[in-house]
Amino acid sequence: MKLTVSQIRKGSVHQPYSFDEHVDVKELESMNNDIRRIDPVHVHGRVDVQGDQFFVTFTIEGEMILPCARTLLDVPYPFQINTNEVFSDSAYYGREEKLEEIHPIDGEVLDLMPYIKENILLEIPFRVFSDQVDSEEAAPSAGEGWELISEEKEEKSIDPRMKKLESLLKNNQKEK
Repeated sequence: MKLTVSQIRKGSVHQPYSFDEHVDVKELESMNNDIRRIDPVHVHGRVDVQGDQFFVTFTIEGEMILPCARTLLDVPYPFQINTNEVFSDSAYYGREEKLEEIHPIDGEVLDLMPYIKENILLEIPFRVFSDQVDSEEAAPSAGEGWELISEEKEEKSIDPRMKKLESLLKNNQKEK
């Protein structure tokens, strides 16, 4: 989502410059995170201009699909993120602005896309749980190299390799 500086300055003479768009952030699915699917997000907000600084206040709304921590089922996770970012097109952008988290504007374009993605990634919860009643039944019970073991006691069965040793032990007891 890119906004031109001249467009913002022209549109914000008497009031803040407003924007309202749907943004495709599918690239987040391929990153190393838990997002299985994310639809285009709705981004709306405004830009207030004061000298060479641009104060951007915007809201990101959408829904992402995350895996259930218990069953690995798909869980829809709606989100609404309110955020504020400060940008500067000053030729004297330096260390002080960097420390105050004022982002530089490269050229004539203010690109909000990296900040939208960053805020969505920060919104991912540590874990989510499915509300479905049948989620326990949908949970996998076996996989590659593992199997779910119930808490029921199993009958003691003798390992076939130890069967011959058992017969030797019985013979020893008979002799005594």
